[in-house]
Amino acid sequence: MSTFDNQMLGIRYLSTEEIIKLAAEEFIKFSTQRMLMSSSVFMMRLTMQEMREKELVYQLLNAADEVGRKQYENATKYLTRCGWVANDGGTPVERLVYYLCEALHKRIEKETGIHAPTKLEKLGVKNENSMAMGTNPTFLACHQALPFSQVLHFCGIQAIIDQIGTSTKIHLIDVHIRSGVQWTAMMQTLAKRQPRMITYLKLTAFATSSDLQNVGKTGKRLESFAKTLKLPFFFKILVLSDITEVREEQFEVQDSEVVAVYCQLILRTLLSRPRSLENLMRVIQKINPLVVVVGEVEANHNSTSFVNRFTETLFYYGALFDCLEACMSRDDAHRAVLEGVHFADGMQNIVAAEGEERVSRSVGMTTWRHFFARFGMMETELSDLCVYEAKLVFQQFSCASSCTLENNGNCLMVGWKGTPLHSLSTWKFVCG
Repeated sequence: MSTFDNQMLGIRYLSTEEIIKLAAEEFIKFSTQRMLMSSSVFMMRLTMQEMREKELVYQLLNAADEVGRKQYENATKYLTRCGWVANDGGTPVERLVYYLCEALHKRIEKETGIHAPTKLEKLGVKNENSMAMGTNPTFLACHQALPFSQVLHFCGIQAIIDQIGTSTKIHLIDVHIRSGVQWTAMMQTLAKRQPRMITYLKLTAFATSSDLQNVGKTGKRLESFAKTLKLPFFFKILVLSDITEVREEQFEVQDSEVVAVYCQLILRTLLSRPRSLENLMRVIQKINPLVVVVGEVEANHNSTSFVNRFTETLFYYGALFDCLEACMSRDDAHRAVLEGVHFADGMQNIVAAEGEERVSRSVGMTTWRHFFARFGMMETELSDLCVYEAKLVFQQFSCASSCTLENNGNCLMVGWKGTPLHSLSTWKFVCG
């Protein structure tokens, strides 16, 4: 029975995160030989399914601990036990454990050289280009079913509108445009603006040779939409083989233009390539935009400690799998692709890869604040209207009661049942 069915019947079961916390508490208890009476009393109230899932996560934690201590034979025994229960079509906990088991198997393979094909390899499943995912059917279906990307989009666009005021020549720079759906809302707002009409709206989007076709299609759609609104619109693609190639003069910014930079879920992908990230920030600094909007994953997947990374991955993806259970049916084909390809690939990269191979390196807002300060950037406060827009988006979803919005300084944290998943912040450059 799905979470949606349980909600209709008024049944309250533990969330995926609560199951993980109980399993972690038990793991710590047995690891340190401390008895925690409060937890044992709480255990008495668990359903059989919850007990089963708690034990499953407990076995997974033991496996990860053994991997961390390079006791691979013991780890494999725990993973085998997990395999008796975990599956990719069950409850959120069972699905989560299934994919994390595959990630641990992959790490053991890398460490020992002994290859054990995962189910994904046996099926011949390959991940897609990260930029292309923004235009494929799975991304678009999830954009409609899940609230987070829409919240980030609407709130981020409102932040830009707040800053540009009555400016008539607007130049937007989108570092990772994907489907470009976020810009349609801004176009509609600008097209209706009175009394100062827009002279033009210019959008520069980054692209590599591999995703040039997809970005081109996005540009055509936006040009067509702007035409229906009678909005003067120009779309430019900046083709780069690497971010290290980007230069200030390529943007052709005019003196009379106000510039806004939009970085949605892209900067974290450059953390494994510090020269590229550094160059991008230096170029943006030279352009000196009115505002830089940054939407990012709120997690610490960049720890040098394997155990810390694994634990963070367990809780972060646990919240995501829990959200999918509430928002999409278990047999939804797009959910299967999202979990089995994109989430699985992300978890494997965090857990199994090291060095340059580990490209999934999300960091929390505290780390980003220290990083941006190096470039003379100051975090600015989001308007009340931005937060209101975020709340309005949440209210359109049946799972709204489980979605959380919290202020962290001037930043907005977007989460699921209290677990932060994304952050949205706005920045400007200040004189040194």
